[in-house]
Amino acid sequence: MTDTTIVSAAIYPPIGVMRVGNSEQAYFIGPEVNEPPVQSEEFYRDKTGALKRQAARFRIYGLNAAGEVVQELTATNANITWHAQLANQKSSWYEFQLALDIPEAVTAPPSYLRNKATQDRSTLLIDGGSNQLSGTEQNGNNTKFVGKFEDKDVYLGEMRTDEQGRLIMLGGHGKSENLKGEPAITFGNNDGWYDDTSDGPINAKVIFNEQALPVKPAWVICAPPDYAPLQKSVRTMWDLMRDVAVTADMLPKPKQPSFTHDILPVFQRMTNLQWVNAGFAAGFGWNSPFDFTSEQWLKKLADPSPIWQESRRTLYHNFRRLDCEFVTGENPYKVSVWDPKPSALSAQQWPWIYGDAMGTNANNSPRQFSSLTRLQLNALAQWVDGDFIADYDPSYQSAKYIDDLPVAEQPDMLTRAAMEFCLADAFHPGCEMTWPMRTAGMYSEAYRLHHATNTAPTHGINYGPVMTPEITRQPDGPLLSGQVAGGITRWMAIPWQTDTASCRDGYNSAYDPYLPTFWPARVPNNMLNEQNYHIVIDESKPIEQRQAAFNEREFWLDDLPIGPSDDYEAQINSMVTGFGQLAVVLEQTKLGVTDFPSSMQVGLTPNNDEPCVVFKASKRAEFKHADKTRHRPDLSATDKANRYQGDK
Repeated sequence: MTDTTIVSAAIYPPIGVMRVGNSEQAYFIGPEVNEPPVQSEEFYRDKTGALKRQAARFRIYGLNAAGEVVQELTATNANITWHAQLANQKSSWYEFQLALDIPEAVTAPPSYLRNKATQDRSTLLIDGGSNQLSGTEQNGNNTKFVGKFEDKDVYLGEMRTDEQGRLIMLGGHGKSENLKGEPAITFGNNDGWYDDTSDGPINAKVIFNEQALPVKPAWVICAPPDYAPLQKSVRTMWDLMRDVAVTADMLPKPKQPSFTHDILPVFQRMTNLQWVNAGFAAGFGWNSPFDFTSEQWLKKLADPSPIWQESRRTLYHNFRRLDCEFVTGENPYKVSVWDPKPSALSAQQWPWIYGDAMGTNANNSPRQFSSLTRLQLNALAQWVDGDFIADYDPSYQSAKYIDDLPVAEQPDMLTRAAMEFCLADAFHPGCEMTWPMRTAGMYSEAYRLHHATNTAPTHGINYGPVMTPEITRQPDGPLLSGQVAGGITRWMAIPWQTDTASCRDGYNSAYDPYLPTFWPARVPNNMLNEQNYHIVIDESKPIEQRQAAFNEREFWLDDLPIGPSDDYEAQINSMVTGFGQLAVVLEQTKLGVTDFPSSMQVGLTPNNDEPCVVFKASKRAEFKHADKTRHRPDLSATDKANRYQGDK
């Protein structure tokens, strides 16, 4: 029998994710299960058409002496006081050049301090301070996190509680600014700018049965909006953190992969990217050669018998492999550091996503393109041999709400849900978090960050004028000494809008205008727009016209307020205030439609945003038959595409 005596507690998820939004009041709770229910556009936008903020909700679970979950602790059975701290260190931190944990960082430009001419570095650090909150349904009026950038107040977020006393964390409103009115000129290191993303520790004081319990803390980060909330990248942050934990012996090595939970997602995520990238639509989309949602493919993929083994092997060899040889059996990892297989250099290998050392002029780095994690590749190798759990059930429905699961399963699900909707593609630098997250020393246990003894934010001058790989590896460096408020997001681009507007596809258009791509699961490249969707489902129209409409994908950034433009700097600056006008790619279903899928993901823009509607209407008339790539500026010469140019 399970020991039901609670001796400690833990906060879940270990890392929660807030996202900015330009709605003044409205928000929604971020994913709490890994396959949440499909939501309407109103779930993500308020009545004015503004993007709602995504909130992170935290729960506390009581644990027995073996560390097993006994029950959730709420305001109904415990006395809980939440503590949180937020900061933004971006402007006082170091420039992003390349991920500092890869060999190519040696040849990258130095990572100098941002705003290095500023003498008083403390004026660049936005310290939102700390707050505490207890009780139920608290509205956050007295728990706002407000810091200063130079002399300007910057709101970073606030604390609230729900009807059970669980913590709800809200981040910023997506406000970014240069106080001198100077434009942004690059994707990641714009001096004089601030934004209102942040991160910091979450703690709680818990009194249960009149006893104070030790509580494992959590962390919260504030990230850009999720413009494609139904999408997951082929390698998610959960996949990466799991791989880190297994390699560091924080988790046991998995023995046999599940087809439903480990194998099928890899393939179906590539097919689902058809709704956010035209290249994936052609290669993996509806009726394509590799439509892995089709019944024909599902029967082959799920069958462990030798009948389809060669098909499995052929598919496996399409995946890019970096740095390691993979074997099955007792020792799943046979490491051969920095000894890439030849396939790593090919853009044609799967997945078709840029890597940490992406460069339009580079041709000698295996990290130009992304790969799966070692765990994912090893699972695929076992799948080739038929050594997997054949648990595919076409009628299987995962839990749609966290309370549908037994309480013992809820913590792991909360952990997975939060991180599966974060990216671990190219850390260049990334969307939510970046390369430090693959450093085992960052964690106190699997998925849970190690907190510094004092979590007050610091600024970069503590480490000298230049950040180097050697500094990051020191015990007292910024990774291994424990995390402080603002310590996760400080490695990201400033402001976030300029990087989001720079994360495109097909930088080398001579190879392909759509492939490879950066981060389409969060930042769409091309989308099926509303006008074309209505043509596709109109069965009175000729099939040729419907097929043409289905195949045509609009350039997502064309919806910026400046209208179609091939001026890169105009686009990244327009994104600063216009990010809320961009489409959110959501599922639209029409049962009974023939020749096309009944459910499609469509880019939906705020219809009640008058300037945007007028602009889109005129654009539709003017560019109805235009080449959809003609508004895409050539980014091959930008610093986004040339952080690494190969060995000199």
